[in-house]
Amino acid sequence: MPARMRHLRATAVVLGTASLALAVSLPAQATVHPAHGTKGIERAVLPAGDGWAAAEGSTRGGADATPDHVYTVTNRAELIAAFEDAGDAPKIVRIAGTIHGNADAEGKPIGCEAYQRDGYTLEKYLAAYDPAVWGMDEVPSGPLEDARVASAKLQAAAVDVKVPSHTTLVGVGKDARVIGAGLQVKGVSDVIIRNISFEDTYDCFPQWDPTDGDTGHWNSEYDNLVVHGSRHVWIDHNTFSDGDRPDAEQPRYFDELFQQHDGLFDIVRGADLVTVSYNVLKDHDKTMLIGNSDSAGADDRGKLRVTLHHNLFKDVNERAPRVRFGQVDSYNNHFVSTKGSAYGYSYGIGAESQLVAEHNAFTLDSGVDKATILKKWSESSLTAGDNYVNGRKTDLIAVHNAGVPAEHLTEGAGWKPKLRTEVDHPLVVPLLVALKAGAGRTLIG
Repeated sequence: MPARMRHLRATAVVLGTASLALAVSLPAQATVHPAHGTKGIERAVLPAGDGWAAAEGSTRGGADATPDHVYTVTNRAELIAAFEDAGDAPKIVRIAGTIHGNADAEGKPIGCEAYQRDGYTLEKYLAAYDPAVWGMDEVPSGPLEDARVASAKLQAAAVDVKVPSHTTLVGVGKDARVIGAGLQVKGVSDVIIRNISFEDTYDCFPQWDPTDGDTGHWNSEYDNLVVHGSRHVWIDHNTFSDGDRPDAEQPRYFDELFQQHDGLFDIVRGADLVTVSYNVLKDHDKTMLIGNSDSAGADDRGKLRVTLHHNLFKDVNERAPRVRFGQVDSYNNHFVSTKGSAYGYSYGIGAESQLVAEHNAFTLDSGVDKATILKKWSESSLTAGDNYVNGRKTDLIAVHNAGVPAEHLTEGAGWKPKLRTEVDHPLVVPLLVALKAGAGRTLIG
């Protein structure tokens, strides 16, 4: 069947109010390419045995898409139109260039002021809830907090993009980017996401909570990617970062960082059978949750089976990942903390977690205490063998227990991973990851 053009007509999408001209009224065009049966990563499936996503049947994404369900998209409207047009049929969606989540109908970026409602401005919000005025005993309430919530709701309608089942989402070439949009892989199955740079999914309207901790905190929404209650998901050769808006460069209000990002990539609420391979996660604070609440056991027990391998975690402060409940296999990853970057911990040991962390490499600045690589949040056991720190084999559990005796960790996750295609020696992991991980390292045919 010859290649042809599909005209995807998305009716006007009004995000919250008619006065905000974020309507999508196009004929959004998606080029059909390549023909059915063409080889390349667009039709690639997860290799047999490659992590938890290869269990209980493999992960195929849109590999079986017919030619009329292969799309090339260049903006948010076209991306959503492609997802809606194909529904749950196998589909391949190719991102060409840069897609902005915070954008007008033509795909041009817009600023936070476009979402402001009911008199909200940051200046008014700061004045109303300054601890000297509002105090530190209650969370904000009243007209300006209501205005912040209304404004945030409007932005959320623009930022969140839902990915359907049986989808392969791939970047074209080396420069495919998604900026300011949060992909939601929620309640679906059989999804592959590859070769895309995800950047700066920022919250225009963080909430001030003076009761959060001893000094209060700014709390924000949105991750670049969330896998929520979904099965058979393969995330491969992507780059996740804060882009040009790193939290470390944001101002401080009420003596607390005005944090506009939440996580980079979370796997939560009963998600299961996920493989995360050859990605770069960098320059961020709260990086990755596997399980987002100690109270989510009803959803998460027996699930959250996740494999992480050959990923680079560079200059991330914490949660690389923080694990609750799941059987998580983390091997052949490279963790880097350079001089001057914030470092809290890498692996967070949470409620009922069953983490296996083996054959990983850590390259840490001399000021980082090796005992803090592990962080105990709840009483759980883990397996952590054959890990190398700055070129030397290191017993992470023994070092942690000696350096942080109040957080004694018990060895033995209670299970042994079997779904590994190849295990590399930790001493060669930094080179392999540098050469292969991240967007642009897998070429589209």
